[in-house]
Amino acid sequence: MAERATALTAALLFGTPAATPASIDAVLDAFGEPPGAAVPEARLTHADVEEMRAAATRLLPVYAAESLEEAATLLNRILADVAKPPRLTAHGGSTGWHLHVDADDDGPWGEWLLASSAMALAVLLADHQRLPGGVCASAGCGRPYLGTGGGSPRRYCDTRCATRARVASHRARATR
Repeated sequence: MAERATALTAALLFGTPAATPASIDAVLDAFGEPPGAAVPEARLTHADVEEMRAAATRLLPVYAAESLEEAATLLNRILADVAKPPRLTAHGGSTGWHLHVDADDDGPWGEWLLASSAMALAVLLADHQRLPGGVCASAGCGRPYLGTGGGSPRRYCDTRCATRARVASHRARATR
């Protein structure tokens, strides 16, 4: 769920070209969200995408948080605003049983994204006692990423941004 939250936040806020119902459907399909790729037309409307974009805008500061306390405060605010009592659902048998903290299986997409993402990121924070992710340090990027691996803390969303930053740093040193 946290990987899905991160992928959707990146696609909604940093997608090139801008997020469309079809592009967000593709992200949902990649994470097995029902009804899946069998639906020939987009399941989302432009209004749904805008609602999800607003939700992603609320999630981005969680990735940018500089301390556990800041991330926990932000997540607690989101959960207080949108989370409902936990419930198990299998979407009428189309998926395996899993936990939801949104109102219902047919509720607004933005509420679902915000509630499920905040819960997933909160679980990561609680389980690992560290920030669940970050925002890319590459100049002009700012995409969110998950920081669930061990070792050195991650600074970039992907290897392309890391390489771009290393090359820019190398070139800056070479011209001094």
